[in-house]
Amino acid sequence: MQNRTMRLIVLFDLPVETKKQRKDYTDFRKFLIENGFLMMQYSVYVRITRNWDDLNKFIKRVENNLPPEGEVRCLPVTDKQFASMKLLKGKKKEIDNSADDLIEL
Repeated sequence: MQNRTMRLIVLFDLPVETKKQRKDYTDFRKFLIENGFLMMQYSVYVRITRNWDDLNKFIKRVENNLPPEGEVRCLPVTDKQFASMKLLKGKKKEIDNSADDLIEL
């Protein structure tokens, strides 16, 4: 067993059209949170693991708690790979507060 800190990224796309599907989505999300995963963005969660064995243990847990519909992907990455991730953001939309846009009531 190699002592190399890893990250497990779980990405999922689950249907939420029916009441049952929404419950399955909520249950899966709660499972991830209860198992130490943190939300990176909607439907993308990440967890730090101590090594490959620990990472594989959590992949098995995810497999054992899959919702009946949808897709779930597990992506293992090293801390170095995770740290090299680039966060790209779009520009904020400027709000025009000119007098021409005001409406008098």
